[in-house]
Amino acid sequence: MATPKLRAVLFDFMGTCLDWHTGALSILPSTIPDKERSTLALEWRQTYFDINTARLAANLPVQDIDITLADALRKTLDEQFPQYKPAFQHNDAVERCVQQWHSMPAWPDVAPAISALKDEGYEIFVFANGTTRLQLHLCKSSGLRFDMLFSSQLLGSLKPGREAYERVLELTGLRAEECVQVAAHIEDLRGAKKVGMKTVYIERWTDDVRVDKRCVKASGEVDVWLDGGMGGLVEAVKSLDTDVV
Repeated sequence: MATPKLRAVLFDFMGTCLDWHTGALSILPSTIPDKERSTLALEWRQTYFDINTARLAANLPVQDIDITLADALRKTLDEQFPQYKPAFQHNDAVERCVQQWHSMPAWPDVAPAISALKDEGYEIFVFANGTTRLQLHLCKSSGLRFDMLFSSQLLGSLKPGREAYERVLELTGLRAEECVQVAAHIEDLRGAKKVGMKTVYIERWTDDVRVDKRCVKASGEVDVWLDGGMGGLVEAVKSLDTDVV
C-alpha cells in the first residue's frame, strides 16, 4: 500500500518563481541596445552567483543581497561591458538597478501550482538566498503567498551549503525525507539531495545559463525534471509522495 510521506514543498524564489529578467530589463539604461541589455542582465545574475559561490567556499558570513548585487553589477560592467559604464555613473543608477530586484513579477505558472499544492495539504515555504525584507517585498510585487519565508539572512548560511538545509529542517521541525526542494538551479537540488530531500527541477531559460541542461537531465540526478514550467508540479510532487510498504 502507498503511504503519504511528504509534508512540505520548499521553493527557490527569484529564479524559480519570478521573471527577474523582465524586471531587470525594465530598469537597465534604455541607451543600451536591447540584445546587449538582455545579455548584461544574464551576466549580472551569473556574477551574483559567482560571488556567492566564492563566499561560501571561503566560509565567509552571509552578506546583504543588495550589497552583493551592487558588487556583481559593478564587476560585470568592469570586466564585460566597460563601454556601458558611463550610463551607470549618474543619478545613483547602480543603486536604482539593485532596488528593482525588490519588485519582480511572478511567472504565470507559479500561483496556480502553489494554490493546488496547498489544496493537497502541503506546507509551502520559500527557501532562498537573500534577506527576509527582500522576500517580503517580492511577495507583495508578485502576489505569491507562502506559509513561511526562509532567507539566508535568517538561516545564517547560503544555499547550496549544507548548513542552510540543516537549519531550515531544524526550524520547520521536519525530516529531510518529508521535504521536496523545487528549484531552477541544479546546485540547489544537489545540496538538497545531500541531506536527503526529494528534488524537482524547473527549467527556466533565464537560469543555469552555464549548465549543460541536457547532460544534467540525462544523468537522472534529480527526481523529477519539468521543462515546461510548473504546469506539472502538483503531479510531480504527488508522484514522490509515496512509499510502497
